[in-house]
Amino acid sequence: MTTEQTVTRLPYWERYVAPTHNWRLDPRTGLERRPPGEDLAAMRSGLSRPVMDSPKMWPHYSCEVNDALALRDEVSDEQKAEHAALALFGLHQQSQTRPMHRQGVKLGHALRLLRQSGKFSEEALDRRVAALAGATSVPALVVHLRGLVTQLRAVGQPLDYTHLMADIQAWHSTERRADVRLKWALGYQSWKQEKPEPPNA
Repeated sequence: MTTEQTVTRLPYWERYVAPTHNWRLDPRTGLERRPPGEDLAAMRSGLSRPVMDSPKMWPHYSCEVNDALALRDEVSDEQKAEHAALALFGLHQQSQTRPMHRQGVKLGHALRLLRQSGKFSEEALDRRVAALAGATSVPALVVHLRGLVTQLRAVGQPLDYTHLMADIQAWHSTERRADVRLKWALGYQSWKQEKPEPPNA
């Protein structure tokens, strides 16, 4: 096996977004490299469809195929999670000039910033986040995520899609869902912390 064959492909969003949260530059031209509109449209074609069901998405997958599962015509939880994350990223990045993937902005934090934006009812958003956390299946989880990502796009709020992909993968295991819920709650509910009073108050 050659060195090139052993290199793991980056997830789609990391191929375009630099760690500095800006678009990567084309080394030949020095210009920003943004995801082509046709790529984003291809990803959105995967919304509400199972993994591998949209051929337009196939070139954008980066996860290795699990050969043992493939022999049984099955796919891994990682592949399912990447499919969902790609479809959501395609929705989120649509018509946005800034990158909607931002390293370190986990879902709970992004939703807290959405709540603080003032664009949507806080009570309604609380209910949507509670419904997300209470999802009892991965398809239901992705439906709730789709609605929330649409709201994040409305205010131009990015999130970390690499972390989101890991969260979706973990949701396939009922034993790991509690850990994901805890992370989301810590990020989202930090708005409830009272600000300390000034020393001379």
